[in-house]
Amino acid sequence: MEVVEIDLGDRPAWLYEKNSTGRVPVLEEGGEPLPESVVIMEFLEERYPEPPLLPPDPADRAFARLQIHRDHELTDPYYAFRRGEDGAREQLDGALGRLDRVLSSRRWLGGSEYGLADIAYVPWLLRARDTLGVGLGGFPALAGWLERLEERPAVAAEAGIVAAL
Repeated sequence: MEVVEIDLGDRPAWLYEKNSTGRVPVLEEGGEPLPESVVIMEFLEERYPEPPLLPPDPADRAFARLQIHRDHELTDPYYAFRRGEDGAREQLDGALGRLDRVLSSRRWLGGSEYGLADIAYVPWLLRARDTLGVGLGGFPALAGWLERLEERPAVAAEAGIVAAL
């Protein structure tokens, strides 16, 4: 698999041929380009079912999917803060507080095991913390979750990339 990094401040024209919105990531595997993070995550979960990244319990699976479906509750304030919009820090803190409350009663966003919901959120939290300087000291459950995630080799590698930005 070839990985192509995209400068989000200067997206190449060919990206819009693969995803009309210009959003990343886009996965190409033997056919049409497959855009959108959530769709790609579910595709990969089905293509490579071991280990499973959705919980076995239907209620936990539904909760994980709900978290993924509502990721805009974090990403919208993240982008607003990144753009320097008025009131964005308060909105971002509100989103972080909601995540902190969820994680105060669960080890992982999807339940008792690491999974797709965690994968959906970790890039945003790493970037908020490491590139935007958002402190997580007021969100102990969220900070603990991020520490657990960074014990995983793939997340640690991503954290290293983000820290170098």
